[in-house]
Amino acid sequence: MTITIKDIANAAKVSTATVSRVLNGAGGYNEETKKKILQIAEELGYRRNEMARSLVKKSSNLIGIIMPSVSTIFYADIVNGIEKVAQKQGFSVILSHAGVKGNRLIHCLKMLEERKVDGLVIVSIPLMEDQIQAIESLSIPYVLLSTDTPNKQIPLIKVDDYEAAYAATKYLINHGHRKIGLAGVDYSDRVAGTPRIEGYKKALKDHGLSFSANDIKAGDYSFTAGKEALYAFRTEKSGITAVFCVSDEVALGIISAAYELGIKIPEDLSVIGYDNTRVAEMAVPPLTAIEQPFRLMGEKGCFKIIEAIQQKAAVKTEMLPFNIVERASVKHWKH
Repeated sequence: MTITIKDIANAAKVSTATVSRVLNGAGGYNEETKKKILQIAEELGYRRNEMARSLVKKSSNLIGIIMPSVSTIFYADIVNGIEKVAQKQGFSVILSHAGVKGNRLIHCLKMLEERKVDGLVIVSIPLMEDQIQAIESLSIPYVLLSTDTPNKQIPLIKVDDYEAAYAATKYLINHGHRKIGLAGVDYSDRVAGTPRIEGYKKALKDHGLSFSANDIKAGDYSFTAGKEALYAFRTEKSGITAVFCVSDEVALGIISAAYELGIKIPEDLSVIGYDNTRVAEMAVPPLTAIEQPFRLMGEKGCFKIIEAIQQKAAVKTEMLPFNIVERASVKHWKH
């Protein structure tokens, strides 16, 4: 048997209009009436028909998430953060994958538009101008997470990659290292690639240290990229004593290759990762890493979108703090 608003009104001895106002948070009743109605609704097992309610409100209570089709571990923490806040606020999320570099983003937007999502969270996709226009055309609130865009009007939540890369490199310098490599970075990636390269270079320059093009090994932020980087450093007899890795997965690749090559970490080579995902503490030895607050990123992004949906508030850019989590993969280098 389906419980209706009329059933609740009869049990509470109030009008159906009063029950409707309470259930929809519309006001016009006292606190005692509210408590009474909500208690009766719960006792009777009332479940609102969300689909019917969304048709009336022209709202789906759905938030769309678009992210690249890659297996990087940190996405799970971002999505968990989004889902946690969405669930608390009575929203559901729908997840879509836009290809490795976001090349299917327009297709995802069309699908989410058909589902009538109320807001949009876009994760780690560097947007082109035509994609920005397509997003704007939906006329719904949106925010970018862990990505960037030349258009400073677009709201985003991220860590300052330049500052974080500078801090990671400086950390190795402060531990006595003078020949430091950079591994696994995508030169064409203006979001996470370019800023991390520039932060690394600036830290070396500020401390009077030189580097060559061979000290930077390109890659796709993957475990394989890390392995290939260390083999290349070894072949070139580069003399590096520490590596700044642009992801934890790259760092794990470095550690794996070091094991194969008989290189001891941190005795022969120090390694610092980037992200501080769950694998960082599982590594052998446990990985020192730059920590990005991914769950917080997801939570804040979702909260801002829901606030924009419900209160018509503008979504504002926010830079989140990073920190260095010290473990056992970095050692003080004695010259």
